Amino acid sequence: RSRLPPGGNPSFTYSDDGGPVARISQAHRADWALDLLDRSVRRTGRITKQLLLRVFRDICRGHPSGNQALLLLRSCGSLLSEVNLPERSALAHQIWDKLQELGVTYDASHYNALLKVYLQNSFKFSPTDFLAKMEAANVQPNRVTYQRLIAAYCQEGDIEGASKILGFMKDKEIPITEAVFNSLLTGHARAGDIASAENMLPLMKGSGIEPGPDTYVALLSAHAEKGDVEKMTQIFEEVASADIQLMDRDFLQVLTSLAEAGHHQHVPVILEQLIISLNVSSSTEAMNVCLSLVTQGKEDVAFSLLNTFPVRQLDSQSETAPNQGNFFLRHCVAMEMPVEKLLRYCKDLKESNRHAAPLQFVLQCALASAKTAQLMKVMKEEGLPVREHFFWPLLIPLQQEKNTQGILDVVKIMLDLGVSPDTPTYSSYILPAFPSLDSARSALKEVGCDLNTLRFTTAEVRAEAGLGNLASLYSVCEYNMTGSVGLYAVPYFLYNLIEGMSTEEIQAKEKLLREYFHQLRNVVHVTHTHSCRSYSCSIRLACVNYIPLSFVSVKHDPEQKIEALESKLEDLKSRDQPIAAVLKQLLVALCSEEKLDQALDVKARHESEMVVGGYAVLIQLCCTHDKVEEALNLKRELDRRDSSDVLTASKYLHLVKALTKHGRLEEAVDMLKEMKGKNLTLEDTAVTALFHILNRVALQGDAAAVKRLQDTVFSLGLVKPSALLASPIATAYLHSGDLTGGLDAVLSFYKQYKFLPRFHDLLCHLVEKEETDLLQKAMDFVSQERGEMTMLYDLLFAFLQTGRYKEAHKIIETPGLRAKSGRLQWFAEKCIANEQMEPLETLVEMTQKLFECDRDEMYHYVLRLYETNDWRKAEAAWTKMQEENVIPRERTLRLLAKILKTNGQKVPFEVPEVKTWENAGLKCPREQESFSLRVEVWMWVPLSVRPLSPAAYTLLKEAEQSGEVFKGNVYLAVIRALLANGRLEEAFESDRKVIVPLFLVDARATLAAMLQAQQVPSQLSITRLVQSLAAAGDVEAIREVEDLTKETSSLIGLSRMLFINNVVLAHIKNGDIQTAVEKLESLYTPGLEGQGDSQPTSISYVFRKVLEDKNDEALDKLSAMAERMANHFASYRPVTSLFLTYLELGHIEEAKSQLQRVAAIAEQKKTLSAFLARMSQKPGQRCGAAPLPRSPRYVLFSCLLPRFCLIVPAPPLPFFSVPSVAIDKDLDRAKALHAQMQTDGIRADELSLKRLALLYKQAGEPVPFEEPPVSITLPSTVPRFACPHFVKDHRMARSPAVFR
Repeated sequence: RSRLPPGGNPSFTYSDDGGPVARISQAHRADWALDLLDRSVRRTGRITKQLLLRVFRDICRGHPSGNQALLLLRSCGSLLSEVNLPERSALAHQIWDKLQELGVTYDASHYNALLKVYLQNSFKFSPTDFLAKMEAANVQPNRVTYQRLIAAYCQEGDIEGASKILGFMKDKEIPITEAVFNSLLTGHARAGDIASAENMLPLMKGSGIEPGPDTYVALLSAHAEKGDVEKMTQIFEEVASADIQLMDRDFLQVLTSLAEAGHHQHVPVILEQLIISLNVSSSTEAMNVCLSLVTQGKEDVAFSLLNTFPVRQLDSQSETAPNQGNFFLRHCVAMEMPVEKLLRYCKDLKESNRHAAPLQFVLQCALASAKTAQLMKVMKEEGLPVREHFFWPLLIPLQQEKNTQGILDVVKIMLDLGVSPDTPTYSSYILPAFPSLDSARSALKEVGCDLNTLRFTTAEVRAEAGLGNLASLYSVCEYNMTGSVGLYAVPYFLYNLIEGMSTEEIQAKEKLLREYFHQLRNVVHVTHTHSCRSYSCSIRLACVNYIPLSFVSVKHDPEQKIEALESKLEDLKSRDQPIAAVLKQLLVALCSEEKLDQALDVKARHESEMVVGGYAVLIQLCCTHDKVEEALNLKRELDRRDSSDVLTASKYLHLVKALTKHGRLEEAVDMLKEMKGKNLTLEDTAVTALFHILNRVALQGDAAAVKRLQDTVFSLGLVKPSALLASPIATAYLHSGDLTGGLDAVLSFYKQYKFLPRFHDLLCHLVEKEETDLLQKAMDFVSQERGEMTMLYDLLFAFLQTGRYKEAHKIIETPGLRAKSGRLQWFAEKCIANEQMEPLETLVEMTQKLFECDRDEMYHYVLRLYETNDWRKAEAAWTKMQEENVIPRERTLRLLAKILKTNGQKVPFEVPEVKTWENAGLKCPREQESFSLRVEVWMWVPLSVRPLSPAAYTLLKEAEQSGEVFKGNVYLAVIRALLANGRLEEAFESDRKVIVPLFLVDARATLAAMLQAQQVPSQLSITRLVQSLAAAGDVEAIREVEDLTKETSSLIGLSRMLFINNVVLAHIKNGDIQTAVEKLESLYTPGLEGQGDSQPTSISYVFRKVLEDKNDEALDKLSAMAERMANHFASYRPVTSLFLTYLELGHIEEAKSQLQRVAAIAEQKKTLSAFLARMSQKPGQRCGAAPLPRSPRYVLFSCLLPRFCLIVPAPPLPFFSVPSVAIDKDLDRAKALHAQMQTDGIRADELSLKRLALLYKQAGEPVPFEEPPVSITLPSTVPRFACPHFVKDHRMARSPAVFR
C-alpha cells in the first residue's frame, strides 16, 4: 500500500483508556462526529483535512464503532477536494489499520466504502486480491461490491477482468444495473474501443434498462478523454431531443474529464453549456470542482470556471464588498503557487469586479509563508496600507524558537516598508525572544528602531511586569510617569502582576506590595474598577429535588351519589337552610348521567334557588340532545333572573353548535356577538370546539355559512386566526367540488389572514382534474407571496401525491432547488401516517442529488414505513444506501436491525448499542477508585439520577486531600448541588476555590458593587440569594436587596412576590408567625396599601415551604387566613394556592377537606387550568408513566368533578389523559383509563373515543364500542418556510412540461 509522502503524515494522538468515562464519552461522541461531518458535506459538499483529523483523533480516544469507521472511510475520497489523491488514499489506509487495531469489526459496507474511496482517488489495486482479503475476513461481497470491482477494472480499461466479475454476478443471479453498464462503457472507451462503448446504449435498452443522465454523462466523459468535441456536441443534441435534463454537476463532471485528459483548449465548449446561476447548490458544486482542479495542478482551468460565475450585483446601500473567489485564492496559496500567477489572478478578479481586495486577502492567507514580504511590497507599490499585525504570523515561530536574528530581519523589512512596530508587536513577539531587555534595546537600536517612543516604553512596562522585576519596573514607570504613558501602563502592570502571582506569593510579599502600591499612588492616581459577573453566577441552583407523589383514587357510584344529593337537598329544605350549592351538585350529577328530564324536573321544583352553574349544565345537556328551544329558553330565563350572570365561552359554543346544526345561522352569529358583549374570548379547548363547529358546517358544503362564521369570530376578536380555524373554508369547497371557488376563497383568505388553508389538498385536486389554468394561477400567487422555493415544493408534493412522478422529477431538477428538511419531513410523515409507500419511495429516490438533502433522514422515513408494511424492502434499502455511499446514523441502523431480526433475517452489520448507564458498564461513582474519575462520572450523569450532593461534596473534599485539582465547571456543579440542598456554608467554601482566590466578600456587598458598576446580575442569582436570606430569617437583608434591585427589577424580570414570599418565610423562620399572617392579609384585602399597583399572584411557595418544614403552627394560621380571605372578601387566590399545594405534595385528604369547606375553589378556572397544564408537563405525572389511581390529574378531577365540568367546555380527563396514553401508544393503560372513566361516570368525548379506537386498531384488536365518525387527522396547511434568494430568470426553466 502506498503511504503518505514525507512530511505529509498527520500526527495522531491516541488514548487507550478503556475506562467507563471513555465509554460514556465515546458513546455520546458518535452522533456528534457523524453530524459534524455530515453537516459539512451537505452544506459545502466537501470536508477539510483538519476537520477529518479532528474527528478521527477524538474517535480514537475511545472505542470506535463500525458506523464511525464507515463515516471516516467515506470522508477520504472526493470529499477531500483540497487534498491530493495519493494522500487521500494513504489517509484511508491509516484510518483502516488504526480502527482495526482498536477492535472495529468490518463488514461488507466497510469494504464497499473503501472501494468507493479507491475509485474516487484513482488508486491502483488488485480486485482479485481485494476479494481474497474479504474472503479471509469471512465477509461476503454483495451487489455493491461486485459493481465497484467492475468499475475498478474498467477504470484501467481492463474489460477482461470486468467480465470475470460480471460472470460472478450472473452465477449468483445478481441483477445487472445501469451503474454496471456505465462502468463497462467507460472501460471500453479507455481500452480504445469507442465503438463498443457507444454500443452499450442499445444493449441497455435490450436488457430493459432505459439509459439515464448518468449513462450519457459517462459517454460524454469518454469522448472528452479523447478530445472529440464534435461527438460531444452531437451527444448534447441527442440528450436534448430525448427530453433528458443534464444538471450542472453533470457538465462539471465532463469538464473535469476534459481537464484531466489535458484537452484544455476544448474547455470553453463545456463552459458554454454550463448554466451556473446564483443558486447555492450549483455554485457549491462548481467551487468544489475548482478546488479539485487546483489540487491537481489545473489552476488555469479552475480560474476559467470561476470566471463563469455571475458577478453579484450588490445593493447600493450594502456595505459588504465583493469577495468572489476567496476559496480559489486561499487554496492557491495553500498549494504554494508562484507569486506571479497569484498576482495575475488577483488583477483579473479586481478588474472584473469580482473581488474588491484580492491582494489583501492573498496576503492574509500567505502571512505565514515566505511570500509575505514580496506580497507586501506589491501592496505598498499599489498604495495599499501595510499594518503592523501583518507581520505577526512571521514573528510567532521565530519568537517560539528564540531566533533573535530572524526577528531582527523581519523588523528590518517592516522598517523598509515604512512600518514601525507597535506596542503589542514589541511586547508579545519581539521582546520575549531576547534574553534581557538590555540586549533587546541594543539590538533593536542597531537595526534602526526609535526606542524613545510611547510604543516601546509601554512595551517595556509590560515586559518588566511579566518578568516580575519590581525594581526595574518601578524605575521605568517613575521615569515615564508623565503624560499618557503612565495612565496606560500602570493599570496593565497591576493587572498582570497580581494575576501572575499565587496566593502564597501575595501573602509572603504583602508588606512589600502595600509599600509598592503606596508609592505608585503617590506618582499617579489611577482609578480602575473591575467587576466579575461570576459572583452572580456562583449562587445559581440547577438541581431540583424530586418529591414522589402518593395519591388515592376515590370512587363513587353515580346512582348512590344522586340519591344522597337528593336526600341532602330535601333535608336542607326541611330545615330552611340554603340549598343552592347542593342543588347545583345534584343537577351536575344528573346531567353527567344524561338524565335530562329528571334534571329539568328538579329545576322546575326549585327554580327560585337556581344559580348560573345549574343553568349552564342544563343548557349544555339540552344542546347535546338537540333540544335547541329548551336551551334557548333556559338562557333567556337566566338573563331575566340576573343579567350580570355570564355563561362560559364553552356553553355559548354549545348553543352555537346546536343552532348551526339546525340551520339557524343568524341566531348563531348573534350568539357570537353576545359573547363579545360579555367580554368573552376563546382559548385552548374552546378553539378546538369552534373548529369542530366550523368543520361540521363545512362538511355540509355550505361555504357561505363557514365564511360568515369565520369572519364573525375573527372580526369580533373572539379568537385569532390560525391554520386550524382556517381549514373549514377549504373543506367546504372541496366537499362540494367547486375548485374555482375554493381557490379564490383560499387566496382571498390568505390576503386577509395570511393563511393558506388545506392548500396541498386543493393543489392535489387541481392536478387530478388537470385544471392547468387554476394550477398556474395558484403557483403564480404562491411564488409572488411566499417565494419560488415554496412554490416548487408545493407543486412537487402535489405531483407526488397524485402519482405524477415524471412532472415531480422535472420539479426536483429545477436549478437552485435545495433541500428543505422541514418540508420534506412534513410530506414524509404524511406518507407514513397514510401508509403511502410509492410516493415516499419516489421522493427518496429523486432527492438523491438534491443539494443539502439528509439522505440518512430520508431512508429513515422509508424504513419506518417498511417496518409496518413491507419488511422485505428494508434489505434492498440497505443496499441502495451503500450504493449511494450514505452513512447511516445509529438510530437508522437500529431500526433496520429491528426490522430484519423481527422477520427472522440476518443482520449484515454491527448493531450499535443504546447508550444507557447500565450498558456502559458503570457503577455508582462512589465505587470508583480514582477521585478525578468519580467526579467526572458524576458530572456526566443527568441531574435526575445523580447521587445526592453530600456524595459529590465528599468526593471533592477527598480529591483535594489527595492533591487533585479540577476544572471550574466541576466546582460549579458541586456548588449548584449544595445550594439545591440548602448547604450554604459548603457551597461558599467551594465557591472560594473557584471564583474568589484571595478573599471572600459578602454577597450583598458584591451585589451592591455590581449595581454601582452598572452591571446587571442574573435573575436566578438574585432569587437564590433572597431565598438563602429567608432561610436564615434575615428580613432586613431581604428588604435591602429589594431596595438595591428596585430600579433594575423590570430589566432583570424580578417579581415583587419573590420578596413578599421570602419576607413572610423569614418572619416564620424567626417565630413571628402573626406578622407573616398580617403581611399576607394586607396583600389580599381589597383597598389596603399592601396590594400595591397590581394584583398579587400565587403564594404557593410559602405554603410549600411550610408544609415541607412540617410547621403545623404556621400552617394552621395561614390556612385560617386563606379561608378568611375567601369567605369575607371573596379573595380566593390564597385558598386556591393552598389547595393546589396540598395536591402537588400528595396531601389528598387535606385537599378534599379544603374543597369541602370552600366550594368556590372549583370555580377558579384559570388557576386550575394553569396547574393542570403545568403538572401534565412534569416527568412522571402522565397517566402513562404511573398507575392510574396515582396520577395527580386524576385525583384533581376526582375531587373537582362534576363542578369543574361547569367551567371546562369538555370533560377534562379525556382531554388531558387520553391523548397522553394515545401518544405513548399504550393500549393497556388506555383501557384502564377508559374503564376508570366509565366507573366514575365520566363521559368521553368523540375525539377521545376516536383516539382509543385507533389504538385498538393498531394493536389488531376489535373496537368494543361504536367508533365515532370523527377524524383525528385534522386538516392543516403546508408549513411556511423562509425562502432564500432564488433567481427569477430561471423560474421553471427546466420544467417546460410541468403544466401541460
